[in-house]
Amino acid sequence: MLVNGIWTERWQPVQGKDEQGRFIRQTSSFRHWITPDGRPGPTGHGGFRAEPGRYRLYVAYICPWASRTLMALALKGLRGLIDVIVVNPRLTDQGWTFGGFAGADDRDPGGARHLHQLYTRADPHFTGRATVPVLWDIHTDTLVNNESADIVRMLNSAFSAWTGPGPDLYPPDLAGQIDALNDDLYHRLNNGVYQAGFASSQQAYEEAYDRVFACLDELESRLSDGRPYLFGDRLTESDLRLFVTLVRFDAAYHGLFKCNRNLLAAMPALQAYLLRILALEGIADTVHLDHIKAGYYSIKALNPGGIVPAGPGGGSSPFTIPGVSFHDH
Repeated sequence: MLVNGIWTERWQPVQGKDEQGRFIRQTSSFRHWITPDGRPGPTGHGGFRAEPGRYRLYVAYICPWASRTLMALALKGLRGLIDVIVVNPRLTDQGWTFGGFAGADDRDPGGARHLHQLYTRADPHFTGRATVPVLWDIHTDTLVNNESADIVRMLNSAFSAWTGPGPDLYPPDLAGQIDALNDDLYHRLNNGVYQAGFASSQQAYEEAYDRVFACLDELESRLSDGRPYLFGDRLTESDLRLFVTLVRFDAAYHGLFKCNRNLLAAMPALQAYLLRILALEGIADTVHLDHIKAGYYSIKALNPGGIVPAGPGGGSSPFTIPGVSFHDH
């Protein structure tokens, strides 16, 4: 991590833990917003006006938080307005780096070799972890936001002058319900799998494991009535949050993170839901199974030998959909 702008130690997956060994995730630090007229958003300072070609989004295909911002870009038709830079999925002693893996960008247009150099460019005295996603303002050469929830919401509304409406991922009449479901998904599932995988005590692991599968069982029941999305016929940001965890479950969380009661493929309503969202235009391009597996299985604390499992993939891939070309990229 960075301490007062200096990279000080080798990368460690456990960002923090409590006295019972429970994994604690770092809070995002940069919280400015892009708005249609450049006025301040809910947090941070103003001056970040929505303009085509002004912003750059740094992501890792391994990362579920970054991947939901890619989903928002695709669903809102923004890939031509905002540049996307993909980092190497394998974590190094310098954190996220550029180049060295098929499908990753060989260089940062701004000249950085490691993602943490962007953080110190924006704040020479920054203390914290250099995480993805990063939303970067090319005009002022600074970091706008590194909180995926904020980025999804600004992509949903800030650039509507240049794109078709696409789905409204945060409709006002569902806002309260979306916020409540998002909070539940985060604590029990999105972050719950990490709390299981990075637990440093048996108690912490079992607590997280139980939360993960209690949540999955409730979602399986919720989707068993035939609704296409979590809120019926309307695709929302809650669906993005759920999808990015589901699409990684059998490939990484089931084995590496010990969330192994059953594969997602054994839950028919959730599996059908996963495939339904994957079939939406542009979504399959946000899922790179080779990056996901290479990235997660590069975590030495969990996989010292660095061996990447052969499956899932190929002819038995759970992501085979008629009419959709999906494979290890």
